[in-house]
Amino acid sequence: MGKVYLITGTSTGFGRALAEVVLARGDSAVVTARRTETLVDLVERYPETALAVKLDVTNDEDRKAAIRATMNRFGRLDVLVNNAGQGSLGAIEEFSSEQIRSQFEVNAFGVIEMTRAALPVFRQQRSGHILCVTSVGGIVSMGGFSLYCATKYAVEGFAEGLRDEAKSFGVKVTLVEPGAFRTDFAGSANMRPAKEIEEYSACIEPLKEYLYGGDGKQPGDPKKAAEAMVAVVESEEPPLRLLLGADAYSVWEQKSAEREADFSAWREVGLATAFEGESVRPIGG
Repeated sequence: MGKVYLITGTSTGFGRALAEVVLARGDSAVVTARRTETLVDLVERYPETALAVKLDVTNDEDRKAAIRATMNRFGRLDVLVNNAGQGSLGAIEEFSSEQIRSQFEVNAFGVIEMTRAALPVFRQQRSGHILCVTSVGGIVSMGGFSLYCATKYAVEGFAEGLRDEAKSFGVKVTLVEPGAFRTDFAGSANMRPAKEIEEYSACIEPLKEYLYGGDGKQPGDPKKAAEAMVAVVESEEPPLRLLLGADAYSVWEQKSAEREADFSAWREVGLATAFEGESVRPIGG
C-alpha cells in the first residue's frame, strides 16, 4: 500500500502540486482547505485515494476533525505536510497589531498545533514524517519581510527541536525551504500592510517590484518542488532541511558567509564572558 498524506493548504501552490504528485503515484491524500469546493476535482479524479476535508489551521476543532477523518478513512497517517501559510511584504511598523498576530496564528501557531494534533497518532504507530514548508526566509531574513520571516524562523526553531523529541518513536522531520516559485505567494496569499510610511519606501519599493512585478515569472516549478518533497519522504535518511531553488542556495551561502564573519570578528569578546575558573559544559548536556 502507498503512504497516507495529510496536506494543509491544498487549494493552490505547493499544497496543490504535492497533492497532484502524491495521488498520481498511487498514494492516498487527505486534501484540505478552508473552502473544500476548491478540492472537488481532485476527489473526482481519485475517489478511492483522495479525501477532501475543511480545515482552517487556526481552528482547534478543524485540526482535530482532520486527524479523525484521516484515521476513519485510511486507518493511519504516514506524512503530515504543514503547508498552509500566508505571505506579507512591508515594514513591521506598517502592519497593525492584529495583522501581526494573525500572521503568527497561521504561519507559526497553526503549524505547531497541527503537529501536536498528529503526534499521538505517530507515537502510537511508532512511525511518521512531518514536512514543514517554511521558506528560505526561515533561515535568511531581510527588510520588508521581517514579519513573514519571523513566523518562518519560529517554525524552523520548533521543527529542529521536534526532530530530537520525536526520533525516539520513529518520527522524521524535514523543513522545506523554497526560494521563488510560481505559487500564489505574491497574490491573494500575500498580506498588505495596514498603512504605508514614506520613510520605509527606499527599502520596500524595490521589493514590491521584485515580488509583484515578477509574479508568474518566478523560476521555481511547484511540481518539481513536490517531487523533491516526495523523494525526501521516500528516503531512508531524509534531511532536516531541504533548500529548493538556486536562488535559495545563493542567498543562504551569502548569509552564511556574513554570519561567520560576524561570529569570528567578535569571538574573543563572546568567549570571555564566563566567571573566572568556571568550566564550560556543552549546551544540552
